Amino acid sequence: MDNAVCTEEHQTELRRCTEEGGETLSKVGAADTSKPAEADTTKDVGPCTLNATEESNGASEIIPVTTASPRKRPLDTDEPTAKYIRLEGHGSKVAAHYNELQECGLEQRSQSRIFFLRNFNNWMKSILIGEFIEKVRQKKRRDITVLDLGCGKGGDLLKWRKGRIDKLVCTDIADVSVQQCKQRYSDMKSRCRSNEIIFNAEFVTADSTKELLADKYSNREMCFDICSCQFVYHYSFETHEQADMMLRNACENLCPGGYFIGTTPDSFELVKRLEESESDSYGNEVYRVKFQKKGDYPLYGCKYDFHLEGVVDVPEFLVYFPLLVEMAKKYKMKLVYKKTFREFYEEKIVDKEHRNLLERMQALEQYPAGENSKLVSSSAEQYEHAERYLKNGHSRPPLGTMSKSEWEATSIYLVFAFEKQL
Repeated sequence: MDNAVCTEEHQTELRRCTEEGGETLSKVGAADTSKPAEADTTKDVGPCTLNATEESNGASEIIPVTTASPRKRPLDTDEPTAKYIRLEGHGSKVAAHYNELQECGLEQRSQSRIFFLRNFNNWMKSILIGEFIEKVRQKKRRDITVLDLGCGKGGDLLKWRKGRIDKLVCTDIADVSVQQCKQRYSDMKSRCRSNEIIFNAEFVTADSTKELLADKYSNREMCFDICSCQFVYHYSFETHEQADMMLRNACENLCPGGYFIGTTPDSFELVKRLEESESDSYGNEVYRVKFQKKGDYPLYGCKYDFHLEGVVDVPEFLVYFPLLVEMAKKYKMKLVYKKTFREFYEEKIVDKEHRNLLERMQALEQYPAGENSKLVSSSAEQYEHAERYLKNGHSRPPLGTMSKSEWEATSIYLVFAFEKQL
């Protein structure tokens, strides 16, 4: 692939995302380019305004959800996943910071402005992971082995437990996070029922963008059925070599028919919002994205700073997804699934079990707030969509919803899945 030519074509495609109303994006695989959280009086303003009282009519915007108090412990709560960072240069300072971070308590997390945003993202991961475990189980009933690439503190351990896998390898660049993950696994095993068999696990501290993980496994020839890479892969796109090494680590040891699944920012949505802004940054009270400049989007090293409320700023890099698809072919990987978060939500929420899980995980906020609680935002503008929904007679209160700012923050992501070919 000619890098200069490809870069020029890539920049042209990205710039067209605003000029052509997103039509170009659909041609190269990015499906949704509509503005998040825009209201329409005839239908829901977004996928996160849910009826808590009526039966489902098959539409994702009207489903039975009973939201719980945000002070209760949500099911399958994740710790904030440590950002995947580099050990050299600027990344070394950030890595040191994450290694020094203290775990906050449940009460502190429940008071966070992005409490529901975190739970919603966690629900998305739960559905994605659960579905692909089942796909693997249709091919083999036992000895399911998983690589958690960028495991952080072990926020997905419970998901692997529920999936009844047999072996898990957890790896991350931050040693303290890996040690916390290991302790969390030990605690989980010690609390399990006597008749329950918990998967075996091993833990590896490594920079997956620069080191070959297979050299660090207990068995170098270990074969994985799933590699899960959640909110991590985009940190590798600083250089071609780093992106390729991480892809190699994700895919080279996959069994034929195995899956590489993950979540990552949608570069088309990020650039679309940038081109619509009046400066080199955009965002709201929850998140902010700042680019170095408009109109220059190299294939690798296209850095932007991402700030999320309550989270340390970490440099990230655009992942031009059509390029990732081409790179993956080197490792016999075929793209089999790709959806924006909005599309994924609308597709999965029609399933009753998924709706029930959404409720149990407290992924949506109750509107209006309950008698002994308050909304995460004091701004009425953040809930105009929910208020309009109620006034138009679409349902009776309470609703399960998400503030406008949280939805704008979560809708920059997409989910993906590649399958290893024979």
